[in-house]
Amino acid sequence: QVQLVESGGGLVQAGNSLRISCAASGRTFAQYVITWFRQGPGKERDFVAGINSSGGSTFYTDSVKGRFTISRDNAKNTVYLQMNSLNPEDTAVYYCAAAVSYGILVVPTAYDYWGQGTQVTVSS
Repeated sequence: QVQLVESGGGLVQAGNSLRISCAASGRTFAQYVITWFRQGPGKERDFVAGINSSGGSTFYTDSVKGRFTISRDNAKNTVYLQMNSLNPEDTAVYYCAAAVSYGILVVPTAYDYWGQGTQVTVSS
């Protein structure tokens, strides 16, 4: 079992950057695929980026490719999402999720563990 806590959200102006973190408890963190989802007001929870257990494979939704970078430090039980060139369409609550999987899954129902979310607001 793993518990997830997101941090680092906030209010930024369009064009700026922000890094959010997902800290996990539990000795088996390195076994989990970790994924970031986001949910805007009145919208569904959508896949943003994912990273496999070793950190050697990543996957992004098209709208964030080239702007966002997901990484993990298994020694610190933490996954990061570096977000550059932010725009107002990136405004959402960002959630990290964990699952034991051979691949990076893009549907929320595939994930067993979720954090409480961190709000990211991008002003124009």
